[in-house]
Amino acid sequence: MELKRIVLNKKRNVNLTAILQGVGGEFIRVNRRPAVLVLPGGGYDMCSDIEAEPVALAYAKAGYQAFILRYSVGEHAIWPYPLEDYEQAVELIREHAEEWGIYSDKIVVVGFSAGGHLAACTAVMSKYRPNAAIIGYAPVGVRGSKLMESKQLPSPIDYVDQNTSPCFLFAARDDMLVTIDNTLEFQLALAKTNVTFESHVYAFGSHGFSTGEKAVKYVRTCSRVPNWVNDSIEWLKEIQGDFGNGELGEPEFGKKINDDLEPFLSVDCTIHRLKTKQELLDESLVPYLGILDNRGMEAERMEGPLADFVKNVRLRDMLLTVGITDEEIARIDAKLRKTRMTKKQLG
Repeated sequence: MELKRIVLNKKRNVNLTAILQGVGGEFIRVNRRPAVLVLPGGGYDMCSDIEAEPVALAYAKAGYQAFILRYSVGEHAIWPYPLEDYEQAVELIREHAEEWGIYSDKIVVVGFSAGGHLAACTAVMSKYRPNAAIIGYAPVGVRGSKLMESKQLPSPIDYVDQNTSPCFLFAARDDMLVTIDNTLEFQLALAKTNVTFESHVYAFGSHGFSTGEKAVKYVRTCSRVPNWVNDSIEWLKEIQGDFGNGELGEPEFGKKINDDLEPFLSVDCTIHRLKTKQELLDESLVPYLGILDNRGMEAERMEGPLADFVKNVRLRDMLLTVGITDEEIARIDAKLRKTRMTKKQLG
């Protein structure tokens, strides 16, 4: 393992710490690694040590090349300096991707508290949006956080759109510094824009619990708090693939709840969406669209929650329900994905 410390901005004391593991050699089945960029908290007044190396090492253990960004804080925490620090760090990581054995399109950001605010901003407004954002007990703009008001920071929740990075959220219900409303309303904004997310709200943990381990910070938490680390790692495997025979495998799930807004069709489009584009389909696929009708569940003659289900269910889910094999679903998906749409057809 190699440790590097790189100064990004001497005047503002911005630096990047890299914790790099080998690839190839004894790691014979690992040719490259995804990367995680840790943004410690500290109210934009400092960068917390307990939310830096302990976190980076947890992801390094899972196979990531890990980086810690100590961004502009204190008198230098003038927006958008912290966001520019992140972008400079990502540029550097991508520039050295080959040398450091990194997938340049698999860079994840992990932020806590103020660093979580910055992580959320990278997910909604950065020119280099991360592949995923892991956001812990962060002030993201519900009813004007005192931190954001005092430092005139943007409210990430106001910028959530369909291009927002997938997000993993965690916080504690009894956090009195950054109220749980922040996490709850941020996840609601993600849900409304079809962005994939996972959220964990623990009953007890207060604020600033980092990895939740007593050796990092001794605070009273419920026993499940440390689980967020492994849960986030498993979630990342699902949306960006896991280590395989020299490469990361295919993701198990997409970055959106469905593919209805994509410029192509797939088995992850809703059946309703596919029916509206039926004229574009290979004729051999049309019978699959009647799968709900054949079960007596035509959307046009239903009302209430069941009608919503029929309208919003993905083709993949219904194919699995009626016993279609994974191999056959993959064949159907391959055919559907050959259908590309113009902007006019997307409407």
